[in-house]
Amino acid sequence: MIKFSGKEMSKSVEFVSLNTAVLTISDTRNLATDSSGQYLVDQLQGVGHNVAFRDIVVDDIYLIRALISGWIAKPEIHAIICTGGTGFTGRDSTPEAVKPLLDKEIDGFGELFRHLSLRDVGTSTVQSRAFGGMANNTVVFCLPGSTGACKTAWNGILKEQLDSRHSPCNFVPHTNAAVKK
Repeated sequence: MIKFSGKEMSKSVEFVSLNTAVLTISDTRNLATDSSGQYLVDQLQGVGHNVAFRDIVVDDIYLIRALISGWIAKPEIHAIICTGGTGFTGRDSTPEAVKPLLDKEIDGFGELFRHLSLRDVGTSTVQSRAFGGMANNTVVFCLPGSTGACKTAWNGILKEQLDSRHSPCNFVPHTNAAVKK
């Protein structure tokens, strides 16, 4: 075993590059102003994952659901990360759009995210409806829309959980990327 950010990583397991999709849910952002989505793309590519799709969609339940459903249906997409639409405003509808698509929720993801973000935003973290789940062997994570929240989720959870070398467990074996060819 080797240490990675204080965590154990297996030397005997090879890194698996995941095909990912990044979705920004916003009524106001475009590719030029989407710092959260760009941060996620940069981090994913920086560690060796492939960003197969990136899109921006307005905060509309059916448009969000249609786009994510299409990605979930593609066996070549292993992970989807969404940013935005997880708050409490009237337009925030990411949980309502995505949760019905999930086969299983990852309860600990939202809990851990809120725990980690407590140091940055204090008790305002209780208003975060960040969550994760699995659908058709695709892991799906939905994060708040701020770049700071994306940094918290990436550095505190996703970087390790999307790394096949992370021990004692990670999400890679549960995705289509682990299917033997």
